[in-house]
Amino acid sequence: MSESNLVTSRRSLLKALSTAPMLPLAGTSLGASLLAACGGSGGTAAPGYVPAIGKNSQGAFPTGNITFTGMQAPTLANPEAMATTYAGAAGENQMIVKLADGRTATYKLAYKPFFSTGDMVNDGKGGKILAGGYFDINGKPIMDKSVTGQERQFFSDCPDGSSIIALDKPNVSGVKGNTLFAVVQFEYTTWAQDKTTDMYGLLPSPIAVLTLDQNPDTGELKLVKYHNVDTSGVHGLWITCGASLSPWNTHLSSEEYEPDAFASRDSNYMNKFSTNLYGDAAKANVYHYGHLPEVTVNPDGTGSIRKHYATGRISKELVQVMPDHRTILMGDDWTNGGLFMFVADKEKDLSAGTLYVARWTQTSGVMTGEGNISWINLGHATSKEIEDMIVGGIKPTDIMDVKTADPLDASYTRIKYNGKDNWIKLVAGKEKAAAFLETHRYAALMGASMSFTKMEGTTLNIKDKKAYSAMSRIESSMLMGNKASLPGHVEVQGPYSGAVYEHTLKGGQRDDKGNAINSEWVSAHMAAVPALVSEDIGMNASTPYVSKKNQDALGNYANPDKIATPDNLKFDERMRTLFIGEDSNTHVNNFLWAYNVDTKSLTRILSTPAGAESTGLHAVSNVNGWTYIMSNFQHAGDWDKKGLHSKVWEQLDPLINKNWNNKFSAAVGYMTGELVSVK
Repeated sequence: MSESNLVTSRRSLLKALSTAPMLPLAGTSLGASLLAACGGSGGTAAPGYVPAIGKNSQGAFPTGNITFTGMQAPTLANPEAMATTYAGAAGENQMIVKLADGRTATYKLAYKPFFSTGDMVNDGKGGKILAGGYFDINGKPIMDKSVTGQERQFFSDCPDGSSIIALDKPNVSGVKGNTLFAVVQFEYTTWAQDKTTDMYGLLPSPIAVLTLDQNPDTGELKLVKYHNVDTSGVHGLWITCGASLSPWNTHLSSEEYEPDAFASRDSNYMNKFSTNLYGDAAKANVYHYGHLPEVTVNPDGTGSIRKHYATGRISKELVQVMPDHRTILMGDDWTNGGLFMFVADKEKDLSAGTLYVARWTQTSGVMTGEGNISWINLGHATSKEIEDMIVGGIKPTDIMDVKTADPLDASYTRIKYNGKDNWIKLVAGKEKAAAFLETHRYAALMGASMSFTKMEGTTLNIKDKKAYSAMSRIESSMLMGNKASLPGHVEVQGPYSGAVYEHTLKGGQRDDKGNAINSEWVSAHMAAVPALVSEDIGMNASTPYVSKKNQDALGNYANPDKIATPDNLKFDERMRTLFIGEDSNTHVNNFLWAYNVDTKSLTRILSTPAGAESTGLHAVSNVNGWTYIMSNFQHAGDWDKKGLHSKVWEQLDPLINKNWNNKFSAAVGYMTGELVSVK
């Protein structure tokens, strides 16, 4: 989206922030993996947490022998449920585990927060720290002075990406059971206290390491320490959205909607962002933002961070590292966005490698369409090379000339950039700078299919060699005949409310220059998963694209019993389940879903507060024998009073205010599973 409508259109979509719960699965021996909004323990040892049944005697349950019964979407018959994190009524939303000895264990799912943003929590030094609080480059609190006499530190209502991390030799005092860590990042804050000052993009994103005390008998997690990571060494962080856990046990963050270097510093937020970060409107360099940050957790519960400048400057959200520990598949939450891939030179080291962008050759344009994928080589770089360019003072006009009106000069090439026409001319010899600092424009110049809209989370199914990407909305540049579309690339029909696409991954692929791509995990084909295509209300064979024209009795623009505007994705190998969190402007409440790839069963397992977005999805199959599903939510009660929420906001607004600190707070937590029966 353009800078002028970035705030409005982004926030109108962010609908439900769910925190990250944890579930104990009986007798599991699952490989570590991250999943949102489920988890748990139960039973008599600690009510609400389920002891691992036969944990040391019965062995692991067979792969795939977990099912979810799901829950109904809340309605105004239970307004309290619509205004909080809700996991269903009695008898609903159970996880059924078939044990190795033939018995079946049944767990009732629920949600448990670690904290709400704005809480004062332990800093591990005998003091307190503000959860989700903002700090400047010197580690000093950034103050909200918008209401005279009520000055306070800014804190986020938008927690997002999270990871659970276990280390071999942790060293944090105050832990009675097993020591675990969680990394949680905060995307933005919606409003200042005066509720009129829009704060989107104006504050440097905080990122925190949580030390958690895991009860070895029940699996319960308790917060012991909250550490705010010092980001001064990477020039602060910009709009940290989704995240993933690397195979080498680090947290891969994101910097979404990289600021346009050719826009004014007022329209791309740089002046106010820089003022809050540095106390100087001119100091922040636009090219330091839009990269891939990586957080390493230390045994003492602190963390260090670095940015990988060689992975391309795009709107990354939730990247997926492949089992070779070198290949990264990256979506691009953008209009006229691309599918990108980075292949590192060395395993477990993202500091150098080759950047690729996809070309889609369409094989069908019906509904969500499908296409074969080939790859354009954008170049090789090291992070140091690119960072040195930035530190050396490279300017946008040193790289290329950009016009927003036709210069009537054949030396310029017309491209699509964020829904609009640009005419660009590359400065001779600046190909590398263009590829890694003006990645969107350079990829378009090189003939990439810069046609996707809001391609968000990406995750991997190793056994079937499939990856999944969430296409949050199918609109604008993806639609046949749209002014933002690229003829000969992606030209499909809809639906507006999006779909989850499946990638077929292969080895033996070559780039546009005929060179072998050094990876066995390359996307070769994309097509939507039939069960994971949304259904706009009023949609039929003749009108596959409806675009928010029709509502049901509650106000939904999309069928609430199907996914809508999918965002966070995590696949769990042991459960054979794809978890999907929504960022929907077409569902009144956003949901977290579980989709079994073998049975094709889709079940709703969590509802976030109305007006919120489901974020922070992470699934961990085996941490000391326990399974956890992590989930957060964002900006509860971010109302669309004339559209999506017109039928509910008046009744729900007082409840949202009561539950979530007048809309300033949101939850970070996990799903629990209370043992119901073993038969």
